[in-house]
Amino acid sequence: MFAAEDGLKGDPRLQAISEAIRVIPHFPKPGIMFQDITTLLLDPKIFKDTVDIFIDRYRDMQISVVAGIEARGFIFGPSIALGIGAKFVPLRKPRKLPGEVISEDYELEYGTDSLEMHVGAVQPGERALVIDDLVATGGTLSAAVNLLERVGAEVVECACVIGVPGVKRNGRLSGTSLYMLVEPRGLHYG
Repeated sequence: MFAAEDGLKGDPRLQAISEAIRVIPHFPKPGIMFQDITTLLLDPKIFKDTVDIFIDRYRDMQISVVAGIEARGFIFGPSIALGIGAKFVPLRKPRKLPGEVISEDYELEYGTDSLEMHVGAVQPGERALVIDDLVATGGTLSAAVNLLERVGAEVVECACVIGVPGVKRNGRLSGTSLYMLVEPRGLHYG
């Protein structure tokens, strides 16, 4: 669900967040309209508003783990974790974490990838939130949910700053709720 459908319709923060995201056509390859959140980070008020919307949503949900997906989930995740009194756990690409890890493979449009998490970082029964900057197909978020559930965590929700309308229609991901702030800019739907 989008934030506007959950009580924030008309909230000027959502429009400011959307407008702060730079769209870069044909990056990293032709046909892609890259949603660049680095320009959002240049404005401390808009960056804080983005984090605050998530904190307001999750403050009273007894979440003990915020799991951020590499790399842009690392930008929002730690601040959200601090704001709700949870720990932050990075979910990384292969061979980036030292020590013992567990991994979850997932399908990409062309090939596969994997997410890894430190063994022991999340305990059975802990309530988790998965955070990333953007959800398009949901493959990475699904892998994150599977990874956390394999160690016995309860994934309360997945959250992203940007979500494409196709995912909006589904509204759920691997049986887990999906919460998104804004739609991507610069895309045309037919």
